[in-house]
Amino acid sequence: MLDLSGRRIVCLGDVMLDRFLYGEANRLSPEAPVPVVRLGRTQSMAGGAGNVARNIAALGGLPALIGLVGEDAEAEELDGLLGGAARLLRHAGRRTTVKLRVIAGRQQIVRVDDEVVSEASGAEAEAIATTLAQALAEAEALILSDYGKGVLTPAVIAEAIEAARARGIPVIADPKGRDFSRYAGAACLTPNARELAEATGMPVGSDAECEAAARAVLAKVAVEAVLATRSEKGMMLVRRDAPAVAVPTMAREVFDVSGAGDTVIATLALSVAAGLDLEAAMRAANAAAGVVVGKLGTATCSAAELDHALREAEGATGEALSWPAAQRLVQSWRDQGLVVGFANGVFDVLHAGHTRMLRAARGHCDRLVVALNADASVSRLKGPTRPMNPLEDRAAVIAALASVDAVIAFEEDTPLEAILALRPDRLFKGMDYRIEEVVGAKEVASWGGRTELLELLPGRSTTGLLERARG
Repeated sequence: MLDLSGRRIVCLGDVMLDRFLYGEANRLSPEAPVPVVRLGRTQSMAGGAGNVARNIAALGGLPALIGLVGEDAEAEELDGLLGGAARLLRHAGRRTTVKLRVIAGRQQIVRVDDEVVSEASGAEAEAIATTLAQALAEAEALILSDYGKGVLTPAVIAEAIEAARARGIPVIADPKGRDFSRYAGAACLTPNARELAEATGMPVGSDAECEAAARAVLAKVAVEAVLATRSEKGMMLVRRDAPAVAVPTMAREVFDVSGAGDTVIATLALSVAAGLDLEAAMRAANAAAGVVVGKLGTATCSAAELDHALREAEGATGEALSWPAAQRLVQSWRDQGLVVGFANGVFDVLHAGHTRMLRAARGHCDRLVVALNADASVSRLKGPTRPMNPLEDRAAVIAALASVDAVIAFEEDTPLEAILALRPDRLFKGMDYRIEEVVGAKEVASWGGRTELLELLPGRSTTGLLERARG
């Protein structure tokens, strides 16, 4: 498991308050051809450089966030959201940036930005330098999170990089604008494909074009590497005097790319601080990005989710997770307010009935854990000739399904102990059972969850398939 906990990362940049209004849209307004959203809930969180700090904390790191805000209620709210990470510098002449997003179902309808873009004044730049010097005393990496709102002026950037380099601290910068030379001295720049194209005036569609554009940056700017994030095409790392390395995206499904770049730079900086080289750090960042784009809103990736994603990248998810690893993963999902489902079975010879049931189960929850009977358990339940496929094979097949987010195994004849360990919100079984017959239904109800009975596909059963094969 990649351990990023306890690493101290300073993040300097444009901090903002992200507000989300969630609801449902079932009709159009009579006043204009726009949807009417019935408000369900609201949520606020730190955005911009604040989201970088959130990602660092979610992965177990210790962030220190330096940014400029106004003397207003929004700054107070940000302070409360960020807690001990905040090093926010308040100035009466500045307004705290707020981005409001309206989301209906899983679709973002509109975003409203309330902001005034103004460069840091001389007094503000001096305050930044003083605060940064204090924060760098214990730091292991510095992130420059540039959203183009005025905090990271060329002078502030130059002074920050010089201060970090004097302490031997690597600098990772998420650049903005056409002039990347302002980030000279950084260890790595992390532009997305559009930003790389704008800065170089070169196409970036193919691997060869992306590498050429990145090398054009390296030829002009004194940085060690460029890590280009390329949305559905994954990432490409281009270093001086080394072959380019490209990795495909790891996202299973994409709901929202908001904040994915923040996750990338947070994971990259933490990984470098932990001693990984840039290529290994890129692979960790790519795995983390694959997690957050599968979530709605400005999301983060937990340490348990990153561990699971890295196991998947290494082809290790064919192995059932240990119960402690599964507990960490489930708790990280629960901390994000996700609904966790649980299904169990032998799944010896996978057939259409199985896949249909698991797809239906995933439709009732945000994340689905499947618990498999271990081989000895299957033999006790089904007879000495079963299972036909050993646990490692069954786990590999089930884990490969898009509807399944994690697989565990249990040695007992029933999954009750696994259910008690994971405490799922939803328990799934087929309609050939009654609720009172489902193992764990009473326990799940006791902590506020519920059991769902799912429709079965007629005429499909593993036993029937095996009997026909023998015949």
